[in-house]
Amino acid sequence: QEQLEESGGGSVQAGGSLRLSCEASGHRYNANCMGWFRQAPGKEREEVARIGDDTSNTRTKYVDSVKGRFTISQDNAKNTLSLQMNTLKAEDTGLYYCAAWYGVACIGPPTSWGQGTQVTVSS
Repeated sequence: QEQLEESGGGSVQAGGSLRLSCEASGHRYNANCMGWFRQAPGKEREEVARIGDDTSNTRTKYVDSVKGRFTISQDNAKNTLSLQMNTLKAEDTGLYYCAAWYGVACIGPPTSWGQGTQVTVSS
C-alpha cells in the first residue's frame, strides 16, 4: 500500500525548533518532487517547501515566510523527507502535510498526501 507518514510534530514556544519527518512506503518509483504543505485554522493550505523538480532532484524552493528558518532535505536511500524548522513563530502553527508527485510533472497538485502532523507554536 502506497503511503506517506509524517512524524515529529508537537508544541513548542516561539523561537524553538522542530524537525518533521515523512516516510514513503509502498511506491515503486521515487517521486519527482516531494514537499511540505501546511494549513492553519481558517486558512487555505499553502506549500511551505519543495525539493526536486523536473530537471533536478536536489533543487529546493521555499515560501518567503520560512526562508532562512526552514530547511527541507531528502534521503532517497531511506525514502524519507525531512523539514527542519528553526526560529519558529506563532504564525507557523498548523497541520503540516507531506506530499509527493509520483509519475507526473511537478507543476500540478501532488499525487500523494500524508495524514498530517500538528505543529503548535506558542508566543
